[in-house]
Formats: sequence, structure tokens, C-alpha cells
Amino acid sequence: MSAYRFCRTDDIGLLVDALNRCWAPYFADEPPMTPAAFKRSIRDLQVWCSSCMVAFSGPDPVGVLIGAKRPSGTLIQKIAVHPDHRRQGHARHLLASLGSKLAILGPPRLVAEIPEALGPACELFSACGYAQEAVLTDYVLEGGDMDVQDVVGRFLIPVTADDLAANGLGAEPQTCWERSAETLAAKKDAIAGLAVASDEQIEAYILYIKDGDIVSFRSLIDDDGARLRQLLSRLRALGMKAFRFPKVHPAEMSTEILEALGFRTSARHLVYTARAAAD
Repeated sequence: MSAYRFCRTDDIGLLVDALNRCWAPYFADEPPMTPAAFKRSIRDLQVWCSSCMVAFSGPDPVGVLIGAKRPSGTLIQKIAVHPDHRRQGHARHLLASLGSKLAILGPPRLVAEIPEALGPACELFSACGYAQEAVLTDYVLEGGDMDVQDVVGRFLIPVTADDLAANGLGAEPQTCWERSAETLAAKKDAIAGLAVASDEQIEAYILYIKDGDIVSFRSLIDDDGARLRQLLSRLRALGMKAFRFPKVHPAEMSTEILEALGFRTSARHLVYTARAAAD
């Protein structure tokens, strides 16, 4: 007999177990979930245990939904059903139950960022009334020489996420959940940055995590990418040879500029959205 319930803050152990039973079989290359890693997701992504659900068959977790909540909406960060319990309606029930709860308590906006390669997951959200809103693209840059000319009269300076936030920079409205202003603020101690600046203003900047993931990358000057190229070149000189710029919204930076800088597409994610409604 199946049962479903929302979780509490003391259910982290249950949620970790449910993820390792239901999510891990589909992503064998990912490390197992741990309580410490789950608590980091609470801090960095604002995962709310009260927006998470577990489905049971008898005493065993057979489905799990992880929800992260901010004033702007709720992200369905993960949803999975154990391979032996698929096609029994568990995922639909989890999504419908969360929608019913948020229709009363808010926020009403629901978002999911689904890898395009996960066809069944995309079909699930479409079948549950979610509409595709945007396409996010992963870009990678590996090796190769970069033809760079210094921009005359400009300086390369270190910057932090706080520095950029103080100047109204660092996160665009269209960024994915993992690179939003809230995430940058939560992870700021792990983020480094570099900027091209004049005497008057910051003209281009990059924020990155030491493993090579770019979290924010922008030029405020129309220069065909010259300042961005200069930033990448300096980081390569410091030992960073490969970069990953995940889930880039088309309004955030154009494919043409990124390709001119040497980036190539590695994957795409489909953004699905819905408005919470009671059953």
C-alpha cells in the first residue's frame, strides 16, 4: 500500500535515504547523498524540508521530491521514483500534492530545470501541465591558445560577489537557480572573481568556483568579447585550463559571443513552469 507525506526539518536522514534509493540508480556517476551534502543544499539552494516529499510502499521509500523555495517561487530540484516502482503514478502524485500545498501557502510559481536528455522527466512535467518556458545551455572551454590584447587604460582587479552586488552586478534575472543572486550570496566564501575596470567603473567581470565552474560572466562594454577574453586569459595564466559555464539563459549571454571565445555546447536543459493549483 502506498503512502505519501511531506517532510520536516528532522527528516533529513529520511530524505538522504530516499535519494540514495530512488535517485542514485539513475545517476551512478554521482556520489551518494550524505546528510552534510543535503544540509549544504539547504544553505546554498534554499531547499525546504517542508517542500520535500517521500512516497512509501510499506516502510520503504519508493519516490522522492526535493523542493527549494524562495519568494520568487519553488524549484523542483529533484524528483525520482525507484526503478521497481515506476509507472504507478507516484511522480504525478508528488507533483500534484506540492502544487496543492503551494496553492494555499505560496509562492505559486513552480519551476523545474530538466536535462533535455532525460526524456521521461520532460514528458512527466508536460503531462502534469507544466509549460516549457526557456532553454538553458551548458558551455565548456578546454585548452587551446587565446589571442588576447590588453585593453589600454584598463586594469585587472580581484572582485568578490559582495563587490559586484554592491554595484548592482553579479546575477542576472534570467540566471538559473544554481547561479541566482541568492545562491551567490550563500556560496560567496567559495567564489573568487576578476574584473576589468576603468577609473570610473567595472567594465567586465567573471565570478568562478575554484573547480572551474563559472557562476557569473558579463561584459558591460560592446567590444566583441575583448574584455571577457582578457579575463579568461588571466585565469589560464593562473593555472585554470578548463571552464564550465552551466545553464546559460539566451538573454544572459549570446551563443555567438561564447563560441567566439572558444566555448562549445555540452548539454541543454529545458525550463518548465507552472502555477500552483489545488486539486
